[in-house]
Amino acid sequence: MADLREMLSGGRVHVMDGAMGTMLYARGVFFNVCYDELNATHPDLVEDVHEQYIRAGADIIETNTFGANPVKLSSHGLDARTEELNERAAAIAVRAASGRAAVAGAVGPLGIRLEPLGPTSLEEARDYFGRQVDGLLAGGVDGFILETFSDLVELEQAFRAVRSRCDFPVIAQVTVGEDGVTAYGTTVEQAARAAEAWGAEAVGLNCSVGPAVILEGLEAMAQVTRLPLAAVPNAGLPRAIGDRKIYVTEPEYMAQYARPAIDAGARIVGGCCGTTPEHIRGIAEVVATIQPQSTSVRVIRSVGESSARKTPPPLASRSELGRRLAAGEFVTMARVLPPRGWDTARMLDDCGALAQAGADVIGIHEDRRTARLSVLALAGLIARSCPAEPLAHYTCRDRTLFGMISDLLGTAASGVRNVLLLTGDPPGAAPYSDFRSVVDVDSIGLTNVVTAMNSGVDPSGNDIGPPPGFVVGVALRQGTRDPARELGRFHWKVDAGAHFAVTQPVFDADHLVEFLAGVGNGGGGPGIPVVAAIQPLGSLRHADFLKNEVPGVVLPDRVLERMRRAESRSADHAAAEGIAIARETAAALAGEVAGLEVAAHRGPGLGAAVAVLEGLAVV
Repeated sequence: MADLREMLSGGRVHVMDGAMGTMLYARGVFFNVCYDELNATHPDLVEDVHEQYIRAGADIIETNTFGANPVKLSSHGLDARTEELNERAAAIAVRAASGRAAVAGAVGPLGIRLEPLGPTSLEEARDYFGRQVDGLLAGGVDGFILETFSDLVELEQAFRAVRSRCDFPVIAQVTVGEDGVTAYGTTVEQAARAAEAWGAEAVGLNCSVGPAVILEGLEAMAQVTRLPLAAVPNAGLPRAIGDRKIYVTEPEYMAQYARPAIDAGARIVGGCCGTTPEHIRGIAEVVATIQPQSTSVRVIRSVGESSARKTPPPLASRSELGRRLAAGEFVTMARVLPPRGWDTARMLDDCGALAQAGADVIGIHEDRRTARLSVLALAGLIARSCPAEPLAHYTCRDRTLFGMISDLLGTAASGVRNVLLLTGDPPGAAPYSDFRSVVDVDSIGLTNVVTAMNSGVDPSGNDIGPPPGFVVGVALRQGTRDPARELGRFHWKVDAGAHFAVTQPVFDADHLVEFLAGVGNGGGGPGIPVVAAIQPLGSLRHADFLKNEVPGVVLPDRVLERMRRAESRSADHAAAEGIAIARETAAALAGEVAGLEVAAHRGPGLGAAVAVLEGLAVV
């Protein structure tokens, strides 16, 4: 059974349904009809809309009760039936959900002004809301969503009406204009602080505007509250077409904004006016690639999804790297950078030299700041002509999800099984000054995709043939300035199915050992094998650059001082000192990590990497 409280507190992202009114209007129900009365007169119609959204991927659905309070119902002569219509609506939604989705009782504004701006007292307002809440509780809702409020005073009365009757979870949402404030002049920050102070379980924005303004408001809310955030925008602003107002925002556009909304803190994403099951399906597909959640995988796949999934091959059978990891054997890697041109003869010779020096795996670094030979193409060549296995570093930045799936299918077809999945850093200004970076799916999402592929299906559950058997690596940034965020992301990567991790360059073995000891919940280590990256320093300038200009690299002052003293003698002494520091760091870590990766493409380059690898053989 879906538990709304657990969903809101679990940290995962959940998909809310879309517009009810839009769907009913499309079925021929005109706006002069009381949509709330349809719960009694046409329950099958309402239930079918709920069912469509659940099939599209929603795991939270709202009851058809936005205007089902006695004030608004009175305009249709239905105020005496307030409790009945709300109870019927809740029962319809619960029946449609059948445990597949949580049911939130929808409560909207009364449509009148409260004191001191109007004649309705706060107590009267609470009583009006209370009647609606009573009906929804009788119908079996899992919680409440108070939505499209502009007046915080009114929103508080709705909240108090719920709390006076139950302790069910409450999602409190306000609506803002294009200027980012409510019609009452309330800022999103004020709304977030207020909802948290009352004790709401989540706070967010819905209706009135499209995704762009909602995103800006959400980012502002995230600065002032720790509550889970809800992003439920309209399908853009309506356009006048003839005598009708039509929402024309495409599902792809709505789905595009789900990712930055989630990055900003949204744990509930859905749609309001103008959205349809197609919009929600697009959002659900994005959510499914961002973080592991079985519900999203279930709802976006076809009916035959279970039969398409296959048992992944054992890790030890996937590659030599997989065998070593499964057996707990130490792994020695070297990392190279593809050439700028297409001639690979020298590169393959270098890879052979690294393998002869002791590298079991050749990692191919992807530098997407400039145009270079494809990492995946080079990995295929190494697989066919080098005794060491390739490990393709693959970044998500500036690639679409479909493009990445195509690349990975081609990678499997070429015989490459080892991949290191990275989100990717923003590009520098040169040489393409007008270039802008985008991330469609980050490394966590792509790890989920590859894990699904290892069961023989793509993210939509389509059969891709025999499981390719990828061995999946991820990055571990031990030197980040925000360790809590990095650890959270790392645990998501592990949960998504990563098999090993590679650190940033290490120059302080004690710092890495201490960091790894605290990675697990309450200590206990990271849970997957960790390979430490070793970067031989080539000069004092190289050391200065890493210490001061590369985020996350921890380079102690004592290392910098050693390079300074060595360079004062000569450049050759500095290069030799860089190799010595790398060897010492590697020796200190040999018993603490599952493997080492020596960079052969920066600083002194190939010669230094070979020297460090040969030193590892002695260790």
